[in-house]
Amino acid sequence: MILSVDCAALPRDVLDIELPADGHLLFFSDIEYPPDSSAVLHVPAGTPTTEHPGTYDFDGESMQVRVYESRTLYPLVGLTLDEDWRDAPAAAAFAKGHDDVLDRFEEDILEAAAGGTRPGVCVQIGGFSNSWDMAPDTDGLVLLAQLAGQAIDYEVFTLNLIVGTREDIAARRYDRLQYEQQC
Repeated sequence: MILSVDCAALPRDVLDIELPADGHLLFFSDIEYPPDSSAVLHVPAGTPTTEHPGTYDFDGESMQVRVYESRTLYPLVGLTLDEDWRDAPAAAAFAKGHDDVLDRFEEDILEAAAGGTRPGVCVQIGGFSNSWDMAPDTDGLVLLAQLAGQAIDYEVFTLNLIVGTREDIAARRYDRLQYEQQC
């Protein structure tokens, strides 16, 4: 498990995807390349849970999984931009010879949206991905979560992106999500 999100603590009025109002979303994946498997589960509020040790049996042999130090993250409302925002007709028409102005505009908007500060390595819920390679949130897919490996382990340089359709995310059909890892 790499992330547990308390759904009741999320700022509901700014999310661009529909998530459960309470309970926890549990994210399971490997943050080191390549991940063998990944899953997202919703545990309704009040459901008893038990933490298990980081060992399991495989073909009669005891195996150890990596256990990461627990860290508390706090919601921070911010603005994300579609990587193709400059392709919009108005921006594209203005861009000819004015790329520096558009760069300053983007920087000013993002800085204003984050209260003058920008978080470093983080976990992002919803919005547009800030992918290192090709953005996976295209063709009807939206971002559920983006997890930088360094948010979990300072020595891991991967980016885990989880996408799905708005309909599947709202209906909690997390088995239909797609997982991509970039490094």
